[in-house]
Amino acid sequence: MEGYIHRFLEKKIEKYLNKKEIIAIVGARQCGKTTLMKYVYEGLKNKNKEFITFEDRDILELFIKDIKSFIEKYVRGNNFLFIDEFQYAKQGGKQLKFIYDTEKIKIIISGSSAVDLSIQSIKYLVGRIFVFKLNPFSFLEYLKFKNLKLFKIYEKNNLSLQIIKEINKYYDEFVIYGGYPRVVLSKDNSEREEILKNIYNTYFLKEIKEILQLPEDFKLSKLIKVLALQMGGLINYHELSLATGFDYKDLLKYLNILKKTFVCVESKPFFTNKRKELIKNPKIYFLDIGLRNFVIKNFQKLEDRPDCGNLNESFIASELTKKDFELRYWRTKVGAEVDFIIEKNSQIIPIEVKSILSSPKITRSFRNFIQLYKIKKGFILSKDYLGKKTINKTTIFFYPLLNIDNILNN
Repeated sequence: MEGYIHRFLEKKIEKYLNKKEIIAIVGARQCGKTTLMKYVYEGLKNKNKEFITFEDRDILELFIKDIKSFIEKYVRGNNFLFIDEFQYAKQGGKQLKFIYDTEKIKIIISGSSAVDLSIQSIKYLVGRIFVFKLNPFSFLEYLKFKNLKLFKIYEKNNLSLQIIKEINKYYDEFVIYGGYPRVVLSKDNSEREEILKNIYNTYFLKEIKEILQLPEDFKLSKLIKVLALQMGGLINYHELSLATGFDYKDLLKYLNILKKTFVCVESKPFFTNKRKELIKNPKIYFLDIGLRNFVIKNFQKLEDRPDCGNLNESFIASELTKKDFELRYWRTKVGAEVDFIIEKNSQIIPIEVKSILSSPKITRSFRNFIQLYKIKKGFILSKDYLGKKTINKTTIFFYPLLNIDNILNN
């Protein structure tokens, strides 16, 4: 498919194409779901197949009002049925279940948000559906498109300081403009900024406003801007209520919608006592940093920004989320803090983010955490420092921020 940028999710989807279960691809608007579906569709050679979209109101109406005629027209005789923009089918999961239970066909659908599919479909399709989330580009997908040679060197996980310096040029651009496909394809910064403006105004505000049935979106815009300015900080619900005009109940509702529609991601406090975890305030990051920078109208270079540290931290939060890690942070009452705590293969792994590091320095907070939880390994990430240090039985690795994908895969 000409002009197509390969996504890592392709391999996961291809693995399940021969399974009976429905495949659902969800994600924010403009993150490439339709393009990915068309690529998979075109790759099915010598197969009887149909690709339709529920943006076509005639097709949608047939699906909703006359499912048997819909089956005769689009299902019978086909091995595969692709339905784009499935969220337009209100209560569409019921009809989809009928097709699944009565016909021999593989169904692949896309939806613009988890909210749509979870409410309208999944309650009918338990045990019949695999849901895959397509995010904006990860940094590694971005690097692969921008410079294939550097990507191949990165894959070998043997980075010299010179190669790190070369890749950091792409990192600096990525944390300013983000990973939406049309942004990645843009040739200049003014075009990137215009596309981000369009994504924000046309898709996010419009879609979220429709989901919430808001008469106006001023409060919602205000909430998103306050979250963008406070990115990575602890949420103070009282201050947010004062700044936006939402009462506490509505504030929680709208924050949840922002998470469900892939605008924001949440990091909860790490505790071994789960009851404590439920009563502590979360941190909020943006899934796409370019969108966040549009909200605050700041596209300055990373080196010139006072929020450089927040951007680096948000980059790690975004990359962890794209890898399906649950975000946690650790903080004590006296202020000791570790930026991220992830769990992998039953191991607790702390990750600390530093913008600049010139020596293997370990903070007291990090030391306290690894001693308290008997940690086997941890990571301290900065722009370009490489190293390793052992404290008792704990190995601390010092890696560049851009190396996060290699860290997660090992």
